[in-house]
Formats: sequence, C-alpha cells, structure tokens
Amino acid sequence: MSGTRREVPNDPGRRERILDAALDVVAEAGVHGTTHRRIAARAGVPLGSLTYYFSGLDDILGAAFARLVDAMSAFYGRTLVSARDRDEAEAAVVELICGPAYASEREMTLIFEMYAYANHDPEVQALARDWVLRSRDSLSRHFPEDVCRALDVLVEGWPIHRSFDAAPTDRALVAATVHAIVHGLSDRP
Repeated sequence: MSGTRREVPNDPGRRERILDAALDVVAEAGVHGTTHRRIAARAGVPLGSLTYYFSGLDDILGAAFARLVDAMSAFYGRTLVSARDRDEAEAAVVELICGPAYASEREMTLIFEMYAYANHDPEVQALARDWVLRSRDSLSRHFPEDVCRALDVLVEGWPIHRSFDAAPTDRALVAATVHAIVHGLSDRP
C-alpha cells in the first residue's frame, strides 16, 4: 500500500471555492470589508483552511483577482477570436460593451475594487497591467496597434459609465463610435 492520506486531497475543490467566496465577499463588502472570517463562512470551510492554501489576506485577494482577470480575459478573447473579418470584429467589440455577458454589474464592482486595490498592491497592479496587454492582444487579431489601444479603452470605459448611467447603453452610438475609431485610426498615415 503506497501513499499517505496527505497525498489525497480531502476536499479537492476547496481552494477554488475559497477564491470564489473571496470574490463574492469583495463584491458585497468591498476589499475594505473582506476578512478571513467572511471568506471562510461564505466558502463553507474552516477558518484555518485559508492559511493552508494562502499566506494571508493579500495572497487570497491577489489570487481571487487573478481568477477574475483570467475568466474575463478568456471571454474577451473568445468573443474576438470567433470574428471572421473586421466587420465581425467590430460587432464583437460592440457586444463586449453592450452585451449582458461581459462586464456584468457584479464584475464591474469587482473591477472597481481590483483597480483601487492595485493602487496599493504591486502584484495586483502587475495583474491589471497584464490584463490590459491580454485584451489588446485579443484585439490585435483584427486591428492595428493604435486601434487596439483605443478600442480597449472604449471596452473598459463604456461599461464604467454604464454603471452610473440612468439610461441603457445606446448600441447604435457604441457601434458608430467603434466604427469611427476603427476606420479613423486605420486610415491614418
């Protein structure tokens, strides 16, 4: 008989549950209201198990925000990779801005919290920077560098404004803006 009990995880999904719970707590209470106790309670795990997987609250928050960035970057990339030409790529950008699947209200809350936290945590700041580069890389399949930068700012900024607007986002205005950026910058010397 080989192996020990320690080699077989007692709860193989525990780490991911802790990270999901951390994001839930951050979305509800903000980073400032996030504690080990709240995360453990939300994840349904013993408080001490957090220190088994993570060195501290900063480590949990960094890993949780990395999980958020990975999920959002993957969606962003999938949305753009399916576009077969520039017109479809423009439509994909409009969908990222206006559609219900990307940058939901919860995700926007988490993004606000992550950016605020990144101002005080160099690892999360590097994560946010990496996210920007991953987004631009997804756009670069269809657009030149200057267009990628401008569109990414639009994809990032419009949902921020949408969070505070009383009226729904005007899809036609977004489409016209995306089209103007793509054609205005692509035709530059």
